[in-house]
Parts: sequence; structure tokens; C-alpha cells
Amino acid sequence: MRTAERNHRIIIGVDEAGRGPLAGPVVSGAVIINEKIDGVKDSKSLSQKQREALFDIIREESVAFGVGIASSSEIDEINILNAALLSMKRAIDALFRNLENKGMQVQGEDILVLVDGNRCIKGLKFQQETVVKGDSKVYEISAASIIAKVVRDRMMCVFDKRYPQYNFCKHKGYPTKEHKMLIAKFGPCPLHRKSFRGVGEQTFGW
Repeated sequence: MRTAERNHRIIIGVDEAGRGPLAGPVVSGAVIINEKIDGVKDSKSLSQKQREALFDIIREESVAFGVGIASSSEIDEINILNAALLSMKRAIDALFRNLENKGMQVQGEDILVLVDGNRCIKGLKFQQETVVKGDSKVYEISAASIIAKVVRDRMMCVFDKRYPQYNFCKHKGYPTKEHKMLIAKFGPCPLHRKSFRGVGEQTFGW
């Protein structure tokens, strides 16, 4: 396996999507990618069509990638920050399972994990560095942000079929005016984060 140029180490970029929504999981992506792909940048600066197209290319061109998820109930139990970090850890674990399935082996000392934000991932056995606004500064984190965002958006559209009254596929669980009105009208569903302001005050009828 070829290593990234920075100090001849294997770089894993990690980012999450879904800290701010009132409903649904927080999802993280982890990516090892050697060849730069045109158009890859912070997922928030891309259109849905652009993200979807790049998602497929990243999956094909990456050395390995992984996705990690922390549910809304886990968010309520351990708070959104810890849940986001947990999803990042799970994404890295999934990435290494992907590597193993490909018959690839790497040494821990060869790996550097670059984490978007200012908090390190708990329980990670590899060296890691945090990068504030890393999704707009570090290529590997940008790629991970696209993986995380596309997977989460697709999940919310699946949930929309289960709970059509909330229009999850439209707002993806974020605190839009429409979403807040629907929570007030129907009450929260099991996907809603009970610990979040705007949800916990409502009456649960499920």
C-alpha cells in the first residue's frame, strides 16, 4: 500500500455529519485516499448532486473507507459530542475491517488520524491530530465529510418512509421551521433526540 506524502505516513481523514439535527443519528466517515479527486471539498459547500457523484468516486478510488453511526438514543444517553466521537471511532473500526477484507495490513506506527474539530477520539490506539475546520483544510477530511453527509442523508430518506408525517427526507432532521411545527403537531417519534431543546419539551405519545 502506498503511503500519504506527509512524513510517509498513512493518513486517515475523519469527519461527522449530523450534530445539529433534532432527529436521527450522527454519522461519521473515515477515508484513506491517495489520489486527489477533482471537486472534493467540504461537503457543506457542495450541492446534493455534487455530493452524490463524488461519493461514488470516493468509494471507488479510496484505498479504504468506513462509516460509523451513533443513534439518537445514544446521543440522549452520552450527549452529542461523545456520540459524535463514538461514531468516528466506529468509522475507523469499519475502515480497518474494509482493509482486512481486501487482504491489506498496516502497522499502527505508520498511521496518522486527522480528526475534524478540536477533540480527540477516545480509545483510539493510533496517533491522531485535531484540525479545526479540517473539512475545508484537509483533503482526506473533506472526502470523509462527503461520505458521512451522503450516508446520513440517505438514512433520513429511508426514515421518511417509516415516519412520513415529519418530512425527514426534506430537512434531514435539522431544526427548520417546518420540522419544529411538525414536532409540535405530531409529537416526537423514536428518532427524535429527547435531550435536545425543541424536542424534550414536547409530549411523547409513542
